[in-house]
Amino acid sequence: MKIGIIIAPKDFKDEEYFVSKEAFENAGFIVETISYKFGPVIGVDGNEARVDVLAKNLKIEDYSAVIFIGGPGAQKYIEDSETHKIAQDAVSQNKIIGAICIAPAILAKAGILKDKQATVWSSDLDKSAIKILEQNGARYLARSVVEDGRIVTADGPKSAQEFGQRIIKLLE
Repeated sequence: MKIGIIIAPKDFKDEEYFVSKEAFENAGFIVETISYKFGPVIGVDGNEARVDVLAKNLKIEDYSAVIFIGGPGAQKYIEDSETHKIAQDAVSQNKIIGAICIAPAILAKAGILKDKQATVWSSDLDKSAIKILEQNGARYLARSVVEDGRIVTADGPKSAQEFGQRIIKLLE
């Protein structure tokens, strides 16, 4: 089985990507990194990832799960129709979908969290991502990881290990 992990070309959240990817690989899954450009893609903490597939060339049918990684770089994809289509296609093909940190807001804007329970990153000073979920029909839960059907959402880096394990359990 193959898992596609989608990251921003710049400022993805390192821990969310690398911890999840390692968990998937250790469980025996083939993991491909998907982004919006080839070349060096750099996380917030300066770590580099290798891109296997461009988002525009992504074939959802090749994957058992599609995972959206957060971080400041993911914010620009909250309003991106190409990214929304990836999420919508994954749902229509009954794939497992994961989103961590700010990335659940992408799923909400894509319309796939309507009537679903989900979590997302927030802070005492910034509740905007929660608002995006609620405005798009999701029921926000203040938990580290939330699973609703074939969709798993997590609130950030500290939840990356549990997030990865929940997705693995769904795939088994």
